[in-house]
Amino acid sequence: MPTRETPYSAYNFLVEMGDDPPSNTALGGFSDVSGLSAEITMMEYRQGNDKENCVRKIPGMHKSGDVTLKRGLMGLKNFWTWVEATRSNPDTGRAVTITLNDEVGAAIMKWKLLDAKPMKWTGPTLAAKGASDVAFEELVLSVKKLDMVED
Repeated sequence: MPTRETPYSAYNFLVEMGDDPPSNTALGGFSDVSGLSAEITMMEYRQGNDKENCVRKIPGMHKSGDVTLKRGLMGLKNFWTWVEATRSNPDTGRAVTITLNDEVGAAIMKWKLLDAKPMKWTGPTLAAKGASDVAFEELVLSVKKLDMVED
């Protein structure tokens, strides 16, 4: 990938939810994806015969952050169906792929959420005051592992 002088814009992305009938394609126009993160816990250790009085830091457990997807409410029930399925069956994890595209639509980076499961669904805030406001729904996913994948 050639080096750019300017960073990529954050507005051009695609969310694909694997195993979502009837196809493996993007569903709805997502306005936000937040929480893409990976964390490694460092363990502190010091041997009794170390000459210097300081600890060594050793990589330990790793975890991925919860990812929030936000989209305009369009009558699709796939989020809610997934939440209901997870209530009765804990084995509803899916692979979710988030792709950042450049200005011409070519994929630049891809993140894959492995064994993603819904942990919170939030419906729209309904208010009669704003005729131009969009009704949004949010889905927070618990993620077993976050991978950065190449095309």
